[in-house]
Amino acid sequence: MPAPTTADTPVDRATAWLRRRLGRAVLLAYAGALILPGPGLWLRRTHALPLGPLPQLPLSTAPFLLSLVLFSAGLQVPVRELGRVLRRPGALLAGLALHLAIPLAVIPLVAFLLHRSPDTDGGSGLVTAMILIVTMPVAAGATVWTGKGDGDQPTMVGLVLASTLLSPLTTPVLIRLLSPLLSGGYANSLAASGHPAGGGFALAGVVLPCAAGILLRLALPAAWQERGLRVVVPAALAGSLLLTYVNASGALGSFLARPRPLLLGAALVVAALVCLLSFVLGRCAARLLRLDPPAASSLTLACGMNNSSASAVLISTALPDKPHLLLPVLAYGLLQKTAANRVVPRRPACAPRG
Repeated sequence: MPAPTTADTPVDRATAWLRRRLGRAVLLAYAGALILPGPGLWLRRTHALPLGPLPQLPLSTAPFLLSLVLFSAGLQVPVRELGRVLRRPGALLAGLALHLAIPLAVIPLVAFLLHRSPDTDGGSGLVTAMILIVTMPVAAGATVWTGKGDGDQPTMVGLVLASTLLSPLTTPVLIRLLSPLLSGGYANSLAASGHPAGGGFALAGVVLPCAAGILLRLALPAAWQERGLRVVVPAALAGSLLLTYVNASGALGSFLARPRPLLLGAALVVAALVCLLSFVLGRCAARLLRLDPPAASSLTLACGMNNSSASAVLISTALPDKPHLLLPVLAYGLLQKTAANRVVPRRPACAPRG
């Protein structure tokens, strides 16, 4: 009698059920942050983890959850397929080039439209928030959406790693090129924010967890790999939703304290425009390059999905007196996840996991 497959286990069935409803689950996470932001705000703070006689260990929930998502992504990458991506890096290089070019194409258009608005600063606040979104590396959460369907996970992981490794160089350059579009002191504040997102955060927060997952897959026998995936993948999927709730709670907390409906409406419109243009440009490029559907979805996600968590950190650091600028970041985070739910082709129900 053949051994039961992992698809027959309750955990795997629950994971498949959640993947099919990931878009709705994200919306529920945002609704939870709006209705009950308190636990999310508590989780955003750093807490001391007692270790008995040893010194207490500081633990931050958001970086831990991000590391879990990336570790899971690395563990799911077939190493031979990652080698294929490196040997034939067309989609990887195209995704990187587009990810760097889209800010220079989209932000000037948005700034031009906002300069004609009745806003006293010509929309510079919203433009600043958009710059701090689109110049960030590819979002680690893109690997979750690739795993949800029949996407090219090796290419997606390669894009996350490559864009993150290059971000200490590319982010300051893009910010410097786009700063002349701003007024009212935003340019100086933005110029000062170009470096905190790189360096140690990129290495410790993104590269190391993903590399650890890849190395562990190399080290484990096939049977242990399958057992590890049965535990790590559901945990990372739940972790990504909790991370969405935590980040949304931080942005909505300041809005609920001082509601500004007009700003919320403007943030939604601007974020929707930037998100739409980014995904459309990615999709058009994938068609021009004649990529197969899995690679095309990964390239499109790389164009439209940016690390909004890093954007929120930069706004809190560089513009602490303007917490309302977190609203466009929140709006973009929701919209990019909604768009991602439409981009990745669905995996057939009988298809095995990678």
